Amino acid sequence: MRRVFRALLCALPLLAAAACGDASGPSDPDLAQVNFAPALGVDIATMTRVGDGVYVKDIAVGTGADVGPGRVLGVRYQGWLADGTRFDHNDPPRAIFQLVLGQGRVIEGWEQGLLGMKVGGKRQLVIPPSLGYGTQANGPIPANSVLVFQVEVVSQSN
Repeated sequence: MRRVFRALLCALPLLAAAACGDASGPSDPDLAQVNFAPALGVDIATMTRVGDGVYVKDIAVGTGADVGPGRVLGVRYQGWLADGTRFDHNDPPRAIFQLVLGQGRVIEGWEQGLLGMKVGGKRQLVIPPSLGYGTQANGPIPANSVLVFQVEVVSQSN
């Protein structure tokens, strides 16, 4: 009985580290090793890692208010798979996408990747599978997909 208790005590820090550590997870690919379609212009070496493994690069820094949790954002976006296949967008005439940052209604990669932007800014996001759709396919997005987005915050309100 004592051995079992000691083994559990020794295992708890490892389990806690696994549960609380980097959410990018052991099944996520090393994004520096992913072959991105050249048309996407992804260069992980020039990007900044934020949050739990999202890579961001500002294409244009906005001049408006800082984006913050609990605010309603209006966003234009395009999304691609690493091979260059575009799977979604809301280019005109489609409506601007509205979301409340911090409510968990979008993938975690967006929640983390939009922080720090300003209204009027454009940013490229590279999102590992664990912060996208993970092991679940979602429409045209296969399971375990690395996602690339270009997002533009066009508005923010209370």
